[in-house]
Amino acid sequence: MARPDNTASDTTSDSAADFERPGTWPVGTIDLGIGFPYRSVEEKKATYEFMKPLYKDRETIEAMEFPAEYMFKNVPDVVDPDVDPIDWTIAAMDRWGIEIGKSSVGDAGCEAQERYPDRICLSYEMRDPHDPTTQVRLIKEAHRNHQIVGVGCFPCGFLPQVPIDSPLMYPVYATCCELDIPISINAGIVGPRMPSAPQHVERLDQVCYDFPELTIVTRHGCEPWEKLAMKLMLKWPGLHYCTSAFVPKHYPEEIVNYANTRGADKVLYCGYFPAGISLERQFTEMAQYNPFNDDVWPKFLRDNAIRVFRLDQRFPHLATSS
Repeated sequence: MARPDNTASDTTSDSAADFERPGTWPVGTIDLGIGFPYRSVEEKKATYEFMKPLYKDRETIEAMEFPAEYMFKNVPDVVDPDVDPIDWTIAAMDRWGIEIGKSSVGDAGCEAQERYPDRICLSYEMRDPHDPTTQVRLIKEAHRNHQIVGVGCFPCGFLPQVPIDSPLMYPVYATCCELDIPISINAGIVGPRMPSAPQHVERLDQVCYDFPELTIVTRHGCEPWEKLAMKLMLKWPGLHYCTSAFVPKHYPEEIVNYANTRGADKVLYCGYFPAGISLERQFTEMAQYNPFNDDVWPKFLRDNAIRVFRLDQRFPHLATSS
């Protein structure tokens, strides 16, 4: 289980100082999955309360701090109460060469963007697609008030669950097209112990057909349909893949091969820190396993994120650096 001392490796150890960044990597990584730690286990558990009605097994209900705990070890997401979570995350980003991190609209994310406007950008994580009118209004408000660069969607986490290709999602997809921002969608078998059918990768095919101008970035792996995801990315220009919740050792072979051949512009780095994986593990495994060709690394770690999320509009200096 996660404990405060699990955070030390990303902020206080010598591992980052001793780490030799490969020359094929770009200066200034862009991480599409940056978050902020909790100050207590109780605060962490409260974050996942919205999914509680979906749980049925006793272990998830009674024993887990978060619903996919069985999949992750030494999660670095709880710090001591006297630690500033935002400064802690920025310090970790500095140590591991992350120039910009994308977080979510919320108390911590909005404060982080206000305090570090050159380091943090935000996306809006959908809450209730069962009320499309309100959902569209909230997305537009977030775009106006917080300059969001995208929308996020966890189909299996809604109550009731909402499939990727549900008509309830179509007003959101249309809004993303209108605002010219991408939507990131969890796809593949869901980690928490609940049904996964709403996230079957084949559902993306219909959405891409109905919204040819929509930019989609899949999250959380697309397994066990990663080959289908690759085929759909070949077919649909607007469909992309990010590596959220995966460490380099476990990047799907189909996705790695695709990135190293025809898909170099379609695969994006997303670290999932501190929700599930430490930055230390992400970057040391990248260097150790070196899954990508030399010419792919700049696109994977930086350039694709700038292009897909239009980050040069949010950070004008990126227009000349990518």
